[in-house]
Amino acid sequence: MPTKRLLAPALALSLAAFAAPALAQNGPDRPQINVSGNGEAFGTPDMAVVTLGVSEQAKSAQEALRANSEAMTKVTQALKDQGIANRDLQTSGFSIQPVYEQPRPGETSERKIVGYRVDNLLTVRIRDLESAGATLDKVVELGSNRIQNLSFTIDDPKPLEEEARKKAVEDARARAEQLAEAAGITLGPIQSISEQSYGRPQPKMMAMARAQMDEAAVPLEGGEVSVEVQVNMVWGIEE
Repeated sequence: MPTKRLLAPALALSLAAFAAPALAQNGPDRPQINVSGNGEAFGTPDMAVVTLGVSEQAKSAQEALRANSEAMTKVTQALKDQGIANRDLQTSGFSIQPVYEQPRPGETSERKIVGYRVDNLLTVRIRDLESAGATLDKVVELGSNRIQNLSFTIDDPKPLEEEARKKAVEDARARAEQLAEAAGITLGPIQSISEQSYGRPQPKMMAMARAQMDEAAVPLEGGEVSVEVQVNMVWGIEE
């Protein structure tokens, strides 16, 4: 019966081949502590960003466009006269839309076009906060009738980013040490560290710092901005 004697060793080898990887895969993982840390840094804004522009309406699109262009040219020149550089001026919206007559109650007929409206919007970065109020006052005087999305930020957020990042790492380490102490274990070396999220400077309504501006100018509050960073850190555990 030579065939039967050969089948038994072959079957044993086959089972061993399947068993070895299973034992390696199911082996215990090295114990670790995975902790997230948060850091936030605050700073005083040094730049204002605002969207402003002109909205003009006339019976024809050409008339509305002409009036809008004339007013917008004056507004743009006024911004440059206030020291705003070309790189801080960017057209962020332009549209020509028909204006329809308002229907009377009960009317179902098609609405008629009674004119056209032209909107031209410009996003402006004002780097001199002390002149921000006076600048807005001047452009309104020269024809700007749309001002929106005013915000304050920091031109170079890197110092705040670095401070927030250090605080996030310190926070993660403190959490890991607290967990290790509570569990009665000892932290080993850091296995990995990654930055989960990062925030651009965000306005904070606290410690309001009012810019020193002319009393007749638009009053503005710069406030405070913050940068937030979150890190994820993994420590090994000493056995």
